[in-house]
Amino acid sequence: MRIIVFLWLFFLPLCSVLFGINIALVSGECLGGSRLCLEDERSLLLQLKNSLKFKPNVAVKLVTWNESVGCCSWGGVNWDANGHVVCLDLSSELISGGFNNFSSLFSLRYLQSLNLANNSFNSSQIPSGFGKLGNLVYLNLSDAGFSGQIPIEISHLTRLATIDLSSIYYLTGIPKLKLENPNLRMLVQNLKELRELHLNGVNILAQGKEWCQALSSSVPNLQVLSLSSCHLSGPIHSSLEKLQSISTICLNDNNFASPVPEFLGNFSNLTQLKLSSCGLNGTFPEKIFQVPTLQILDLSNNRLLEGSLPEFPQNRSLDSLVLSDTKFSGKVPDSIGNLKRLTRIELAGCNFSGPIPNSMANLTQLVYMDLSGNAFFGPVPSFSLSKNLTRIDLSHNHLAGQILSSHWDGLENLVTLDLRNNSLNGSLPMHLFSLSSLQKIQLSNNQFSGPFSEFEVKSFSVLDTLDLSSNNLEGPIPVSLFDLQHLNILDLSFNKFNGTVELSSYQKLRNLFTLSLSYNNLSINASVRNPTLPLLSNLTTLKLASCKLRTLPDLSTQSGLTYLDLSDNQIHGTIPNWIWKIGNGSLMHLNLSHNLLEDLQEPFSNFTPDLSSLDLHSNQLHGQIPTPPQFSSYVDYSNNSFNSSIPDDIGIYMSFALFFSLSKNNITGSIPRSICNATYLRVLDFSDNTLSGKIPSCLIENGNLAVLNLRRNKFSGAILWEFPGECLLQTLDLNRNLLRGKIPESLGNCKALEVLNLGNNRMNDNFPCWLKNISSLRVLVLRANKFHGPIGCPKSNFEGDIPEVMGNFTSLNVLNLSHNGFTGQIPSSIGNLRQLESLDLSRNWLSGEIPTQLANLNFLSVLNLSFNQLVGSIPTGNQLQTFSENSFLGNRGLCGFPLNASCKDGTPQTFDDRHSGSRMEIKWKYIAPEIGFVTGLGVVIWPLVLCRRWRKYYYKHVDGILSRILLGQDQGRANGGRRAHRIRRRRM
Repeated sequence: MRIIVFLWLFFLPLCSVLFGINIALVSGECLGGSRLCLEDERSLLLQLKNSLKFKPNVAVKLVTWNESVGCCSWGGVNWDANGHVVCLDLSSELISGGFNNFSSLFSLRYLQSLNLANNSFNSSQIPSGFGKLGNLVYLNLSDAGFSGQIPIEISHLTRLATIDLSSIYYLTGIPKLKLENPNLRMLVQNLKELRELHLNGVNILAQGKEWCQALSSSVPNLQVLSLSSCHLSGPIHSSLEKLQSISTICLNDNNFASPVPEFLGNFSNLTQLKLSSCGLNGTFPEKIFQVPTLQILDLSNNRLLEGSLPEFPQNRSLDSLVLSDTKFSGKVPDSIGNLKRLTRIELAGCNFSGPIPNSMANLTQLVYMDLSGNAFFGPVPSFSLSKNLTRIDLSHNHLAGQILSSHWDGLENLVTLDLRNNSLNGSLPMHLFSLSSLQKIQLSNNQFSGPFSEFEVKSFSVLDTLDLSSNNLEGPIPVSLFDLQHLNILDLSFNKFNGTVELSSYQKLRNLFTLSLSYNNLSINASVRNPTLPLLSNLTTLKLASCKLRTLPDLSTQSGLTYLDLSDNQIHGTIPNWIWKIGNGSLMHLNLSHNLLEDLQEPFSNFTPDLSSLDLHSNQLHGQIPTPPQFSSYVDYSNNSFNSSIPDDIGIYMSFALFFSLSKNNITGSIPRSICNATYLRVLDFSDNTLSGKIPSCLIENGNLAVLNLRRNKFSGAILWEFPGECLLQTLDLNRNLLRGKIPESLGNCKALEVLNLGNNRMNDNFPCWLKNISSLRVLVLRANKFHGPIGCPKSNFEGDIPEVMGNFTSLNVLNLSHNGFTGQIPSSIGNLRQLESLDLSRNWLSGEIPTQLANLNFLSVLNLSFNQLVGSIPTGNQLQTFSENSFLGNRGLCGFPLNASCKDGTPQTFDDRHSGSRMEIKWKYIAPEIGFVTGLGVVIWPLVLCRRWRKYYYKHVDGILSRILLGQDQGRANGGRRAHRIRRRRM
């Protein structure tokens, strides 16, 4: 028997299905049906079959268990020479229901291997009856549908060499298996023969020292340790080093929050180390790279883990190197080419830089390569020797140069080529279309130029994705495209293609579900429609922005359309009711912005039920505000001519809204309180209207808004809001209203606040010192209110004169201190602000000469020193004299170009007259600074930005919030950036 056990452990005869080969027990091969099957054990199997629920039309093995069929032919069963069942494999039979401790299964006492994986035992607990199977060497209950506490009886199976209780069901919310009582130590304490332990997805909940010592003290011969997603914590304890036979360590998806221990490099048999998504930090030990047996290293998704790639010697065993989404940095060494066995390399989302080594061409076994999202530069090396490559992803780098045919010669297995977001140039690599296995060509956001030439479409072409957007391609769209019969996605947007496009031509692409021709020089002929054949029967996404459309194309027959973008055209007239029927009610995104539309056909409340994004901004729509779609998340009616009040019940229709804008209309009345029912709202923009009354406090007190823009209205009353402790506000713009009172100190709870604009109101308060605690604040505008008292906070040197410390804000682009009561001289330290593009010190009481140091401001494009008491000659021979006389008006003591006043007769005398504005005649030098400023105050501290520069930041900031809220991390990186730029440019 000891010899049999040894052979069992050595050859791992786990039944034929386990490894896809027919391995029988040494003493139990079935030879032509002549071998004996014991009647009582055959009867036990039939009892087991009758107790299980399964579908005969799906099951493969159980259906063969029949008395009319010889037992040697029963699927999943192996017998030994004495007629005992020794191996039972019922995996993937879709068995449902469960069995209890009295099941006939537990009477099969000679059973050595049992596999019930991939079944559905209805989340029942593992029966304690398994403890009766004392001869088990192999037990696999992975993904069998069991849940709850693992019974202590499993620890009685002292002969176990392999146990697998793993589950991926934790990802779907189904209850997990857990190890609480018994815990991990109790489970393994008697399993001295254990070689493989697989508990992925089991809730173990143990500290680093606890689970490491439990294993090192009980299973000294362990070779495979797989404990992914077990709620383990770290650090990984040094006691684990006792497991010197270990070859595989898989601890993905735990929370170690600690460095990788260097002792892992001491395991001389280590072949696999998988530590992805473990919260690892610190520097990865280079020693681990040097383990000669290491085949697989996966450290991905540890965003605080640093490291660099070492020099790789010849003849290493490394087969898979996965470092994506870590902080690994530096160059990839030329010696990477020594890893001749490498089949997979993933370095995406790291900080690598430098050129991609040409030595990677020596990686002839390479199958999968992802180097995206780094700072690689230089040309793309050739991979023509890597005949097995199926995926090449070099997107989101700084690669440049042309793509030559030699790069891809012989890559007949290539499935995906992704070179998006680089600086590749030259003509389009047409030879790609001849690769027989290529399914996806993604070349967007590069600098490819020239025509998209006609090409020969091979009969075996399987191309399903072609993305050439955001390049400089020109000329007509080739007719050859219509022969790509497997094409699902075609994106040619943001190029220079020209000519007239007949939409009916695309009927040939019967599998097309995404078509984008936006932002070219194309003219769409939208009048052609075949009434018997839908335009594009499978189309789900259609983008025809800026395609010179004058009328809405009749898309009422598009039964599957979910995304429609016809923005930035010349469509005029009325939005017809049939547009809401597009997609048979499945339309989710509609963009008709930047057209000449004037009205909506009544009744206009019959929106598509699933419409989640409706963009009608920048048209000529007027009349009553349309009721938003009930399940919408994005609604933009801005820049139209709606002239009604906001419906009282509008909040009822915005239960799921994230973004809502009515800005730049003629809307009157007040904000209804029902808007506060929109509890998911993150961006609310009602700016540039004539709204009045009080601003509902619930908008703030709900605590969900990230952007609130109510500027340029007629809101009145005091700001009496209580900003919640978990305030998410990033932008608050109330500029140009009739608001009064003080700034609530609870605004200090908004720790993410970046933009605060309260300018041009009737606020009456001291300078809000407590704002200095908001470290994220970038834009603060308090101008033209009734703030009084000292400017700034105690111990800050901001009283009276403009302080010299202003010269320390060297990153400032715009400095506006106009309309204040500053006295004294212009500090020479302002000459240190070398990045300054706009300087406005107008309408103060500044005196003395203009400092010559202002000549250092080489980037200065806006200067206003008007209406002060400056004297002397305007410095000559520098940039100051490039400005017009308007920059210096109202300073009767100034002379020299560009003013008409001559300095030949000596420096003009100073004057103590009042300014030409409405300012009272006050001799400010006799007024104590503590009395402060009681008229208009314009303060820009920190980077306090106004005018064009401020607006650029503001819109960039809001666009960023929208991207995070609505688009996700990677979606739209290619086209979204350019589109956001166009939108911001229009707003300017």
